Amino acid sequence: MERIFFSKYTKGAEEIVFERDDLITASTALGIHLPKNLGDVIYSFRYRNKLPENILNTEPPDKEWVIEGQGKSKYAFRLVAESHIVPNKRLAEVKIPDATPEIVSMYAFSDEQALLAKVRYNRLLDIFLGLATYSLQNHLRTTVKSVGQVEIDEIYIGVDKRGCHYVLPVQAKGGTDQLSMVQTKQDLACCREKFPDLICRAISAQFLDSNVIVLFELTLEGSEIKIVEEKHYRLVPGDQIQAKELLKYANRSKQ
Repeated sequence: MERIFFSKYTKGAEEIVFERDDLITASTALGIHLPKNLGDVIYSFRYRNKLPENILNTEPPDKEWVIEGQGKSKYAFRLVAESHIVPNKRLAEVKIPDATPEIVSMYAFSDEQALLAKVRYNRLLDIFLGLATYSLQNHLRTTVKSVGQVEIDEIYIGVDKRGCHYVLPVQAKGGTDQLSMVQTKQDLACCREKFPDLICRAISAQFLDSNVIVLFELTLEGSEIKIVEEKHYRLVPGDQIQAKELLKYANRSKQ
């Protein structure tokens, strides 16, 4: 990735376009063996690993490099103001009676599939958004003209009291993975293309710990992803929610 970046980089550039075949050219020149799925290399730097230090050293103080899809087999390094969504650990928690089946909890891992299962069984999207929501598909893989191949962790359809229909792409991250604004932009682009008649509300979910789930609603303003709302839900047995806590929640809702 470093070889590709600097073969096209000029000082002051804010976007550097490259193609998947550039990986083959660069790996041949460096004598590096690539995996069969070239997309895995790009995916790892988009969502899991930091870019090489020499690339990071070219970042201005207020921006950072991300990799965005630009169409089929096309990508771009692009400077953005912020690339990751980080939970606010000072935000107040809301206790929710844990409706996760015990047998699911017994065998669940602390990864995105466990997270998606807990969001689904506890109807957290309904609570967070005030909608009736229904899971449509897990790991929706498709192609978007302006982006290329995308994968949405889970996609819901929702309806409100007026009968309006919504499409809700959910990005979920477990373990040490970070929520990515790049992925949110892709999710929004996919929903605009595949569900043009529905209202799209992008959601990101993350474990704060094994029993606390953070939900974000995100929107696109100009070229930047912004946080509309953030909530922290702690899943507990029903007998651990006290009357004084319910009163506290009621008082918050009046503010």
